[in-house]
Amino acid sequence: MKAWALLFEPPPFNPAKLTTAWLPGVTRWGPMPPASRRYTLTHNDLTGELQLSVGAGYNTAQISSWYNRLIRDEVLAEWRFSSGGRASLHVHCHVSGEERWLAPPSLRDFIFRREMPLVLDTLCYADRTLLAGNALLADAIVFVHLSSHIKGLDATLEWGWELSISPSDYPQVRRDESVVEMLHGTRIADPYRWLEDPDSDETRAFVDAQNSLTERVFKECDTRERFEKLMTELYDYPHYGAPFRRGSRYYFFLNTGLQQHSVLYTQASLDAEPQVLLDPNTLSSDGTVALTGQAFSHSGELMAYSLGSGGSDWRTIKLMRIDQASGKGEDLSDTLEHVKFSSMAWTHDDKGFFYNRYEQPAEAKGGLGTETGANKDQQLWYHVVGTPQAKDKFVYALPEAPDWMIGAQVSDDGSYLLMSLSAGCEPANRLYFLELESLPRSAATGALDLALYDRAATAGVRPLPLVKLVDTLEAQYSYVANEGSVFTFHTNLHAPRYRVIRTDVSRREKATVWEEIVPEHPTDLLQWGVALKGGVLVAGYLHDVAAVLQLRRLSDGALERELKLPGLGSVREFSGRSEHSEAFFTYTDYVTPGSFYRFDAAQPDEPPQLFRETELRSAAYRASDFETRQVFVTSRDGTRVPMFIVARKGIKLDGSNPTLLYGYGGFNISLEPGFSVSRLCWMLAYGGVYAVANLRGGGEYGTAWREAGSCAHKQNAFDDFVACAEHLQAAGYTCPGKLVIQGGSNGGLLVAACTNQRPDLFGAVLAQVGVMDLLRFHKFTIGHAWVTDYGSPDDAAAFKTLLAISPVHNVRVPRGGTRQYPAMLLTTGDHDDRVVPLHSHKLTATLQHVLAGGPDAPQRNPLLTRVEVRAGHGAGKPTAKIIAECADMYAFAAKALGAPWKAPEL
Repeated sequence: MKAWALLFEPPPFNPAKLTTAWLPGVTRWGPMPPASRRYTLTHNDLTGELQLSVGAGYNTAQISSWYNRLIRDEVLAEWRFSSGGRASLHVHCHVSGEERWLAPPSLRDFIFRREMPLVLDTLCYADRTLLAGNALLADAIVFVHLSSHIKGLDATLEWGWELSISPSDYPQVRRDESVVEMLHGTRIADPYRWLEDPDSDETRAFVDAQNSLTERVFKECDTRERFEKLMTELYDYPHYGAPFRRGSRYYFFLNTGLQQHSVLYTQASLDAEPQVLLDPNTLSSDGTVALTGQAFSHSGELMAYSLGSGGSDWRTIKLMRIDQASGKGEDLSDTLEHVKFSSMAWTHDDKGFFYNRYEQPAEAKGGLGTETGANKDQQLWYHVVGTPQAKDKFVYALPEAPDWMIGAQVSDDGSYLLMSLSAGCEPANRLYFLELESLPRSAATGALDLALYDRAATAGVRPLPLVKLVDTLEAQYSYVANEGSVFTFHTNLHAPRYRVIRTDVSRREKATVWEEIVPEHPTDLLQWGVALKGGVLVAGYLHDVAAVLQLRRLSDGALERELKLPGLGSVREFSGRSEHSEAFFTYTDYVTPGSFYRFDAAQPDEPPQLFRETELRSAAYRASDFETRQVFVTSRDGTRVPMFIVARKGIKLDGSNPTLLYGYGGFNISLEPGFSVSRLCWMLAYGGVYAVANLRGGGEYGTAWREAGSCAHKQNAFDDFVACAEHLQAAGYTCPGKLVIQGGSNGGLLVAACTNQRPDLFGAVLAQVGVMDLLRFHKFTIGHAWVTDYGSPDDAAAFKTLLAISPVHNVRVPRGGTRQYPAMLLTTGDHDDRVVPLHSHKLTATLQHVLAGGPDAPQRNPLLTRVEVRAGHGAGKPTAKIIAECADMYAFAAKALGAPWKAPEL
C-alpha cells in the first residue's frame, strides 16, 4: 500500500465532531462523545473497493444515543473532494465483526478531475440488538464504506483529528465577574485579572492544573519520543559562530552539538589551536544560566560579559582580563546588578565603560524575572574597572520621558560618546554626542571622573555636556564610521528603504546639514553598513528578502563590487571593524546549516573564500533532497506578500501534506531565510512542508512596509497571513485539516488573532509567548515600548482598533463548519519578563470557558497551555529545553492533524 491523498480534503467524517452546522437538513444532531481514533482509507486493487475505517472507543450508552439519532434523522454527511467534486455519504456501524443493514444503499455519481466517473456505493450498517448492554461495544469501529468502479489504485491514507478532549476534562477556573471597566465608553469585563498575579497560590494552582492536563494529552502524542530522538540526532552537529577579531586575538563561539550553550573560544591566529575562554555550561547544573552578551575593550585585554538566569531579561555584568599572548582569562571581582536592555560601551583607555540599569525591582516570590511591574526610568551609568558598583556614577536619565530607552556607543576612534534616545520600538531616535576628551579624569586612576555629573548626588549635579545633533524622533540614525568630526550614519531619514548620509558635527548650524553618500535603492532594503580599513563600506541589502552584499567606497558611496552569495539566503553574521580590512560573514538558507566566508577588502579582486562549512553528522538528512521556492501571494487589499516554501523535491501537490506555516509581521523585524533543525525534523518526520510568510509589519521592505502592518493597520498583517494560508491550500500543498500555524511573541499574537478570525482555516495552532491582551499589555514590564507598534489602549482611536483584534477579547464559538477552534497549544515560561505569562494564562482560560464551558459545547479539539519552569522569552534557553519543547509542540500538532510518522527509525 502506498500513501494516497488525492481525493479527500477536510472536513472528513468525524463522529466526535458532527454538528448541525455542516450536516444539511439535520436539526437534532449533537456531537459524538470524545474518543481517540484513527481514520484509514484503503483501496483493494483486486476488487476496486475503497474503505474508510474510524477506530473508536465508545460505551454502550453513547453508541445507543448516537444510533437512535442516526435512525431518526437519516443523516447525510457531506464530504468535499480536493478535485472540486462532491459526494454524499451515509454512515454505518461495524460492531464485533457483525454487519446489518441500517438503510438501503445511496448511490451518487461523482465526476473526477479527469472526468473519470466514480460511483460511490455507500452502505449503512448496524445491529440494534448489539446496541443494548453489549460490552463489546467498547471496541466498536465506526466507519464509512465506499466502493468504486476505479481499478488500478493501490493506496492507504490515514487522517483525521487524533486528539479529543471533553469539556469536563478542563480544570475549573474561577471567573471574577465583578472585574469590569469602562474604557472609552465601552464596558470591558476582565474575569481572569487575578491571573496577572504570578505569585498568588491560585495562579500557581492554575498553572499546575493546566500543565497536568497538557502532559496527559502529550502522552497520547505517539510520535513525541521519536521526534525528540530525531531532533537530538540532527541537532548533534558543530554549531559555529563567525570568527571576530578583538585586540590581537580571534574569537568564535562553538557548540560541539548537544552542549546546553555555545562556548567562547579564542586563538592567536586563524591557524592556531583554539582554547576555551568562557564556558557558560559550567555556570549552572541545569543550563539555565546563559552568556547573553560580551563587549571587549579597545585593546582586547578586558571583556565585559552579561549573564542571564532562568530566561529573564535581567542581566548581571562581570569582567574578565585576557592575556593577549596566552589567551588565558582571569575573572575580576567586578559585578554589576539590576542591568536590563543594556549597552556596554568601553572608553578606549580600558579604564571603564558605560552601561544601563534600572532601580532595584520589588522582589517577587518566584525570583527576579517573575515580577510584572513596568520597566521605567532607564538609567545610564559609568563603571570604573576594579571598583564596586556602589562607586559607579549615574550620568544620564530622562525623567520627563520615563518610557524611553537610552543607548550608548563609543566612536571607533574613541573620541566621542554617542547616545541614542528612543521611544518604544519605532525605528526612530534622537542622536546626542559628547567629546570624551572634554571630560575630567581622575588623577589616581586615569579613568573618567564623572562625579560632577553623578545624578545620585544630592546637590551640585551638572548635566553632561551633550550636543544634540538630532533632537526629534523623525528618523533612525545608526553609527557607521567617523573621521574626526565627520560622521557617517545609516538612516531612514526621507528614505523608508534606508540610505547612508554624512555630516560634520563640529558645525553648529541650527539645522544639521546632511550629505547623501549612498542613496535609497528604488526597491531593495539597505539593512546595514559597516566600515572597514581602507575606506571600504560593506553594504548589506535585502532583495525580496534575500541577502545581497556590496563593497562600496566610504568616501562617496560608489559601488566597487558585489560579493556573490551561494543562493537565496541570508547573511546572519558579519564581523568586521574599521581597524581591519579583514572581515567574515555567515551565509545560510532554509536547507543548509551555514557556510563561513572570509574576505580582505585590501584585495579588491579576490572573491570571498570559504572559511568553514557546517555539515550535519546525521545521515538522516541530505540538503539535495529539499528545495526552497519563493512565491508572492496577493493579500486582501492587493498587496504582494512574499512567502518561502520548503519541501522535498517532487512533493505531490494533492492537498494532503502536513504543512507548518510560520509568521511574525511586526516590530520592523525581517524573517530572512535560515536553517532550523526543528522545522527540518517536521519535514522529515511527517513528510511535511515548511512555509515562512513575510508579512507587513516586518522590516523586509523598509519602514513603509512596517507601518503598513502596525497600529491602525495591524489587521493587514493578519490578512497577509490568511492569504498565505489560503495560497498553500489553493496550490495543493495542504488543506485546512493539515495546516498548523506557528508564531512567537508578536507572532503569537498573529496566530491567535488569525485563529479567532478564521478558525476554519487551520488544523492546529502553536502560539508561543504571545501578546494576547491588547488592552493591558502596556502595563507590564517592557510592554509600554510596544505602543509604537500596536497603539496605546489609553487612546480612544487606538483602543477601538485593539479591541477588535485582541485575542483575549475576541474568542467566539464559530457559527459554521464544525463550530470548533482548531487544536491549540499556547506556550510560555514562568520567567518571561518580556511578554509576561499572564497573556497566555488569560487566553487559555478564555478559550476553555467560551469554547468548552459546558457539557454540550461542540469543542473537542484540545485547548492547552505549556508553562515551562525557569524559562523566559526564548533567549538563552538551553539545548535540552529547546529539543523538549519542540518535541512537545510538533508531536502535538502532528497528532492533531493525524499526520503519520514517515521518517526511517534511527
